[in-house]
Amino acid sequence: MTVLPGSAARSVLASLLLVFGIMALPAVALAQDDGAPPPVEDSTKVATADKYANSIAGEFTPAKGYDIIKTSRGSLNISVYGLFRYLNQLPGEQNYTDHLGRVRAVRARNDLNWHRSMVWFSGFFYNPRFRYTMTVWALGSTQQTLVFGQLYYTASKALTFGAGMAPNLTNRSMQGSWPFWAATDRQMSEEFMRGGFSSGFFALGEPISRLKYVVSLNTNLSQLGVTASNDSRDLAYSGSLSWMPTTGEFGPRGGLADFEEHKTVATRFGGSVSHAREDRAAPLGSPPNETQLRISDGLYLFEDGALANGVTVQKADYDEFAFDAALKYKGFGVQTEFYNRRLSNFLATGPVPDNAITDRGYMVELSHMIVPSKLNLYVAGGKVFDQYDRNPSELAGGLSFFPFGSRSWRMNLHVITIDKSPTASNFGYYTAGQSGTTVSLATDILL
Repeated sequence: MTVLPGSAARSVLASLLLVFGIMALPAVALAQDDGAPPPVEDSTKVATADKYANSIAGEFTPAKGYDIIKTSRGSLNISVYGLFRYLNQLPGEQNYTDHLGRVRAVRARNDLNWHRSMVWFSGFFYNPRFRYTMTVWALGSTQQTLVFGQLYYTASKALTFGAGMAPNLTNRSMQGSWPFWAATDRQMSEEFMRGGFSSGFFALGEPISRLKYVVSLNTNLSQLGVTASNDSRDLAYSGSLSWMPTTGEFGPRGGLADFEEHKTVATRFGGSVSHAREDRAAPLGSPPNETQLRISDGLYLFEDGALANGVTVQKADYDEFAFDAALKYKGFGVQTEFYNRRLSNFLATGPVPDNAITDRGYMVELSHMIVPSKLNLYVAGGKVFDQYDRNPSELAGGLSFFPFGSRSWRMNLHVITIDKSPTASNFGYYTAGQSGTTVSLATDILL
């Protein structure tokens, strides 16, 4: 474990006190009940008759938003999410050596950010089975703002189909559990292995009791930064199964931590598989627009010289399989997932030393609601086994405090010890090549 020098330790302590002071300021009280459906749930149960005399209501259910309009012809619900976060990656100045022996600087962060904002407008129109969701997404850390949506129709319990912005189903965290995680962002292994979000068609359902499926056809592995004019003609394919044999459910959104204090053991087992033929989505000589794929030393697969000096990979196959298992019981939670990712079939401007790159890894998380509905303690870890003998790893732990006994408001302390991070993202906790300690303090709301 990295030991912080005295000046760095004092800096961290002062920053922690500052952020805790900010988060302790008076806040608007939230309701005590909790509940959060997955993105598509019980479409046929939406009221089909006018419930309000003037068709307007300010009714609020925590984590389900405000019902603004409900009529026999349609409905409108507004829900919001907001995250403020302090992040400090230590030591502040460090270098690492990539798999080709080149020394690179680590861009360690120490910042305060209103990190993420999301607003959802959702409901049905004409037929309760025909639903929509429009989303406004903004990331203060990168100054990005997007607006996107989904349309979907529930034909039966076995089939809901739709179109819009959808996840590539590369692992369990891509399938609706956010933001009901232990901390506010993903762990290192899943962040490194996963795909992203992209426009596409999808279908999901429960054809057999307690067995659910999702399949998706997407325009690429991640649409962020890739416009239609620079995208290739290749599509992405993914699918996932989840089996919940004991209780048939895994809590709201299938999230982590047993906030609901299950009295009977809830279990979930699943697998996800995905394939994409990815393109760098930019002319040679320019930085790649496809930035979802990295190799295990943190380099973008499609950046110049990533696999060999003076050589640029233009296209590559991405194939991943993941298996996950989890349980919840009386406030205890266990979540683990195993990954196998293969990058292959490289189209490059010159010879590359490897015909394929295979990375395997895992993540595991243990949690306990030490104060029911109020305080969750967790530990987590993960490792990536790569062919460059870097084998990046992490060990993390933290506390989440829910001031009003509801998932609608959380305060989170998250500390990570990292060795050779293979991933980097202003969305999450990691910087490429980083070894050391990351400290995060955050508060988020979900209304």
